[in-house]
Formats: sequence, C-alpha cells, structure tokens
Amino acid sequence: MRNGLLDQITTPASQNLLEPDAAWCADNGIYSQAYPGDGQYLRWLSTLPGPARCRFAVAPDVVADHNATLERSWPMLRRIREAGLPVALCAQNGATPDDLPWDYIDAVFLAGIVECVPCGWVPSVAYLPLDGCPNGHQLAEWKTSDIAWRIAAEAKAHGKWVHMGRVNTRNRMLKAKAMGCDSADGTYLAFGPDQNLPSLLSWLCEPVERAAVQMDLFADAATPALLGEVA
Repeated sequence: MRNGLLDQITTPASQNLLEPDAAWCADNGIYSQAYPGDGQYLRWLSTLPGPARCRFAVAPDVVADHNATLERSWPMLRRIREAGLPVALCAQNGATPDDLPWDYIDAVFLAGIVECVPCGWVPSVAYLPLDGCPNGHQLAEWKTSDIAWRIAAEAKAHGKWVHMGRVNTRNRMLKAKAMGCDSADGTYLAFGPDQNLPSLLSWLCEPVERAAVQMDLFADAATPALLGEVA
C-alpha cells in the first residue's frame, strides 16, 4: 500500500488504521452481519482520515435483494455524500442497468450471490455455499452474469467507479478486469500474504481481451485482503 501497489479497505468492525498515503474505501460490513446502524456508520465515516483519498463508501444494502437494497440505501446515499465521501450502491441479484439511481451514486459495487439462471431462484445466504437449485440446475455467480456485465458497462458510460466484491481467484480477477471493473476486494492475501502477494500482483498485470485499464486492489492493513486497481 505504501508503494501504491494496493489500496486499502476498512469496515466499522475492523477499525483498521488507514495508511497515510493509500487510497481507500469503506465497506458497511452487512455481508458479515457487522453493520452498526446508520447513525454509528456515519459517525465512523466522519472519523476516517484522508477523505480525498476515498474511492467510495458503501451505502447499507440487503444481500441478494435489489429492490430491498434500493429501499435500504436510498436515505443514506445523500447522507454519505453530505459527509464528503463518494457513495457506492451495491448491485444485488435482480438489479438491471435501467433501475439504478445513476445521478445519486458515484460508484457501483458488484455484489450479489449465486442464483439459478433457468428458474430465477436465489438461495438464502444461510444456505451458502450451494451448487444447485431445488430443480437440479447448477447455480451461477450473479456478479459475473450477463446483466452484471451490462451494469458495469452502463456505470462506465455514466463515469462511475466499478468495484467487484469477493475476488479471490485468478479467473475471477481476470473476469473483473474484462468487465471493466476499476477495483476488487477479497481475502486471498489474508491466507499467506508473503506467498500470495506475487501471484496477486501478476493477476493485476495479466492482459485481458479488452482495452487496458488500471484496477485498484484493496487490502486490509491488519489482514491483507484484495482491494486494488485492475490493470
């Protein structure tokens, strides 16, 4: 991070100290059931140093439910912006490019979980990991689906930052790069920082079949994760 190779991610639960010169983003902790509530989240955001280096702060969402996420996030989009930070909306299962509030957000966080494309079934998070739906169809990741590609393209057309969550493999990193994501996060570095960092950096530099872009990789300072810029 100090050399500009990785950015940093922080959450209310982690309370990680931000590196002085690193770009950073703030996640809300909802996926890990550690969201402190709107008021405390805003107060915590106000304590973070270097707001000019903030890529985005994630508005509260509802995992795997786009309509519920819109309702949950809407009051906080303005409040996070008023706190002086760019705000990200989580794109969850059910989102489309046509029903995202582009004028009121600064970034899109490609989130969501696996779903069944043929029958539209989305499992409860409590049942994950899961490979198939009740009808026997294989599940597929929503955040790398055709609709997620379209959302990423529309976000770039609106000049918005695009971030993909939970990117922990080379194939997923290359997919994020091909989709035009600006950044990604994950826990790959946490399971052996010294061993995994060279591989991670090689993924960031690996060419894909699209115009070259720079992707930020965000890392947790205490337990390095991925949060970085995709190249």
